[in-house]
Amino acid sequence: QLSLFRLTAKRPFSTSHSSVDSEEIKKFQLLAHKWWDEEGEYSALHSMNDIRVPFIRDTLLSMSHNYHLGNPLSGVKILDVGCGGGLLSEPLARLGASVTGIDPLEDNIRTADRHKSFDPVLAKRIQYKSSSLEEIVEESMETFDVIVASEVVEHVADLETFIKCCSQVLKPEGSLFITTINKTQLSYVLGIVVAEKIMGIVPEGTHEWEKFVPPEELEHLLESNGFSVKTVNGMLYNPLWGSWSWTESTSLNYAVHAVKSGAQGQSGPTDAPSEMDIPQHSATAGTAS
Repeated sequence: QLSLFRLTAKRPFSTSHSSVDSEEIKKFQLLAHKWWDEEGEYSALHSMNDIRVPFIRDTLLSMSHNYHLGNPLSGVKILDVGCGGGLLSEPLARLGASVTGIDPLEDNIRTADRHKSFDPVLAKRIQYKSSSLEEIVEESMETFDVIVASEVVEHVADLETFIKCCSQVLKPEGSLFITTINKTQLSYVLGIVVAEKIMGIVPEGTHEWEKFVPPEELEHLLESNGFSVKTVNGMLYNPLWGSWSWTESTSLNYAVHAVKSGAQGQSGPTDAPSEMDIPQHSATAGTAS
């Protein structure tokens, strides 16, 4: 029962109030070429796709009247913030979405570009940019239907700036998906002491407990910046099996789905089913491999 989390260099930077943390960038520079090693440092992120991809897919389908057989996310514009090597961008594109992946670390983008080039379908559906979130706000106001920020917010320097930028580039009634780590004694013991120092599942120094975000704090930030929080689900990593599952407890990892208020202050659809049911669905379309 170990929590694991996405080790991406996702901390946007800008000239004024920046959410990018330069120290975080340095951490991930050395691992940039290892994204697609499924047995390596990012193995837990590969297996996380088994639950995070169906979570995103099924939530969006529950809010939509359009369904394209074989390409259920066809026509959906997704921004993958802090995309790393493209581990989440690729399975979302395989579901038909048009994906823009951004990451401030150029080496990550080079790795992602190289990997998508092996698949002509992905090459058309995914665009990668070496950029921070702040840097694309002006050109991308209310551009995206969906933003995913998976294992990102525990690395940003300024979380409120990050959330505000997400709101700016998201269309009214668009969806924001976040996965991250709670700030608890348990997450310190399992997430840092055990995962990094004892078992070496995550490179030592990857995470700083002080930057972990309690769900209550994240919900408050989202609600105060024009989002309506729809779902908060706990996630659990089993290091023995290398697999993730949903759990009621949010004391370690957790996932959030929030909807941006509409143009008239109307929030998005409220009839989405509880994503606690999502693990019942097959994740066949949602693996990175």
